[in-house]
This record gives sequence, C-alpha cells and structure tokens, in this order.
Amino acid sequence: MSLRRRTALSLLATALFITLWAAPSRAIEIKRMTLDNGALLLVSEQHQLPMVTVKIAFDAGARRDPNGEAGLASLTARCLTLGAGQLNAEQFNQKVDFMGSSVSVDAGEDFAEASFTSLAKYQGETLALLADVIRHPALRDDDILHKRAEVVAAIKAAEQQPGYVAGVAFRKQMFDDQPYGHSPDGSTETVAKLTPDEVREFYHQHYKVGSAVIAVVGDVDANRIKAELEKQLAGPAGKVAPQPVPQPPKVSSGVHLTIIDRNVAQATLILGFPGMERSNPDYYRFQVMNYVLGGGGFASRLMQVVRSSAGLAYSIASENDAGKFPGAIRIQLQTKNRSANEAMKLVLQQLARIRDQPVTDAELASAKKFLVGSFPLKFDRQSAIAEYMLDVQLYGLGLDYMDKYPGYVNGVTREQVEETARKYLHPDAMIVVAVANQGKAAINARNLQEEATQK
Repeated sequence: MSLRRRTALSLLATALFITLWAAPSRAIEIKRMTLDNGALLLVSEQHQLPMVTVKIAFDAGARRDPNGEAGLASLTARCLTLGAGQLNAEQFNQKVDFMGSSVSVDAGEDFAEASFTSLAKYQGETLALLADVIRHPALRDDDILHKRAEVVAAIKAAEQQPGYVAGVAFRKQMFDDQPYGHSPDGSTETVAKLTPDEVREFYHQHYKVGSAVIAVVGDVDANRIKAELEKQLAGPAGKVAPQPVPQPPKVSSGVHLTIIDRNVAQATLILGFPGMERSNPDYYRFQVMNYVLGGGGFASRLMQVVRSSAGLAYSIASENDAGKFPGAIRIQLQTKNRSANEAMKLVLQQLARIRDQPVTDAELASAKKFLVGSFPLKFDRQSAIAEYMLDVQLYGLGLDYMDKYPGYVNGVTREQVEETARKYLHPDAMIVVAVANQGKAAINARNLQEEATQK
C-alpha cells in the first residue's frame, strides 16, 4: 500500500473512530434491498465523513475446498486482484493507489469477501474496479503459479511456529475430512498441486453474484448505490448450490492425545471439545460462561490460576470457534516443557469447577458488564460495521441484533452458565494436542485421563 493511500485512509479512519465512539450502537440504521440479479444489499448511510466501504460476501470460503485440494478457496481469492478486465496486476494497483483506495479479496473459513474502501468522490471508479475483479478477473497462468509459490513459501514459514502446527493438528483430530478439518490456507502439499485450471473452475463455481450478500457503509445514498451496483454487476448472476450440512464433530470417551515431538523450549498445548454453530442460542450463554473460564483475560479463572497463582504460563485462553457449521471449543496455552502436565492438571481442575459449581454473582455481573459494555466498541471503523452487517445476514442473527444483543447476554443466569459448561465441556471426552519436547515434557494420556475423571 502506498504512503499516500495509508495516510489518507488512516486520517479518515481516525476521524470516523472518534465520531462513532460517541454514537450509541442503535444509531446504525440498516436498509435491506434486493438487486435485480438476486444479490442481497444492506446499506448503512453514514454521512459523517466522505468515505465509503463496500464488502461483498460469496459462498466461497475454505469450507468449500474439495477433498485433496485444501487451500484452493484461499488461493483463488488471492489471485482475483492480480489484474482484471484489460488491466494487468501492476496497472490495476496503480489505479487503486492513485485514488488512495484499497481493494482486496480474502477467503475465510465460511465465506470469501471482495471489498473496497475509498473516498466518497472515488467511490464510482473504485466500485468499477471491484466489479471487474468479480466479473472479469484475469486469472492468468503465470500470475496464479507465482502466487501459488508465494503461498507455499508462507505456509513453510508458518510450519516453523508451534502454535500453527498445533492448530493444524487439532483441526484434523476434531473434524477429520469435514469442511473445517484443514487450515484455510491449506498445506504445502495440497497447495503445491493446485493448478490454474482448478483456480479458474473454483472461481466460476463459487463467485456467483446471485448468491452474494453486499454491505455498504458510508457517505452514500441507498437508492443510488443500489442502482450503481445493479449496473456494475449486471449480466449473468447465477446462484451457488447449498453445501450439504456436515455431521457435527464428535469425540468419543477418553483423552485423545496427539504429541508432535519437537526441540522447543516451550510446549504448546490445545485442549478441545466439539462446539456449536454461530446461530445456536447457546452462543450467548457460552459467551458468559467462557468469559469466566478463560475468555476474560486477567479476569478469567484460567489466567488467575495457571498464570498469576502458579506462574506456569504467560498466556492462556479459551475460545469458541462458532461458524456456519458447528465448530470447536479450545483452550490454548504455552508453558515450559517440564510444567506441561501440571499446567494441564490445573486446566482440568478449572473445567471441573465450572461444570460442578455455580459461578459467583460477582463473576456473572462482571462478565455481563464487559460483554455488553464492549459490544459497541467493535464498530469503530466502517469496515467493522460492514463486517457486522454481513454477519447478521449470513448467520441469521437479524437486522435488530444490535438492539437485542444486550438482552441476550443480560438474560443469562448462574444456572444456565453451569448447564452450558456441562453441555459443552467434557474432560472425559477430549482432544489434546501438544507440540513439545516430549523427552522433557513426558505427557501421558493415561495420567490425563485419570485427572479428567477425578471428581
């Protein structure tokens, strides 16, 4: 990104943050429309600054990767901006830089997003470039092969990081060959085999405008931007066929331990369980429970016990990877090899505690206060607002979600926290992945099993 573009967008983003900080969350009004080609359009007019953000979500995320072709969705997304229409990659970037805009395409686990941010006066020209990316990407063989080599090199570098290695192994253990069973970037082996024809085929199958959800935020008029989008994205649209819903992940009884023996100074540990989809009503109960357990930073029990009291880890946290399909719940930490067993013992004790004992009134109140109070701060940028607008549609949360969210959280009771912990946290049916110097760590599945089943 050029210095000119970075400076312009940085100054405007800072001003937007200051403006939105003072605005109540319910001030974000969303208009919902449907384009002639079938795409769903969500518009939030924000006239405080002369700036526009557009995000277009396609059913083209990594969960769509064919078996044996992990990383195809990600590689396809990376290649779409390597020239479009009559422009090669260099010419395309020059046009974007001249306007001080940003244009990108990225693929996550569930969806791919084509997006831009620009000054309002360049909105039309930037939209035209993004439309060419979507409808007429160059996708030349040489460009794809060059990008493929870059991705393989990046994955090789990531594979030197214990946390990355542990995460990949955990996915495989939890989901096997199901859609979430591989890293969105794929592996060095799968990506190296991807061909330009496979990239082009994935694009044609999944970047269909008729299935797209479009979020527009900024200094626009809803009816005018609708007309512009219908003009720029005119032509054959089509829809992506629904993906079959996979079987939810299951873990049989026992501690399922995977050890990746490496000469590392610290062990990286992941303990996990099957989770839920984002649209599950349990999501809010889990948020409250997880804040107390390990999602609340220094306020969480895991941080207080494992780090502050025992001094066994610099950082430890629990999280809920809830997506379109049921994801995973994981607790991750790093500790010295020799303290790996002791650290996991303390984690198991805290899992038993939150399952078997009600949280305190103070813990419950603190969790609710933080979750509700921090919620509006997530919308400090136009891109964050646009992302929120996509989420409420893609995950079926409802356009009034912003108003309802405080009630979802504040309605959680102590009894529901305990019920949720019992429902989702099962130390006696658990996946454990460790990247460690096993000669020093001496992690043992039987010992973990005994700890997990103790009352």
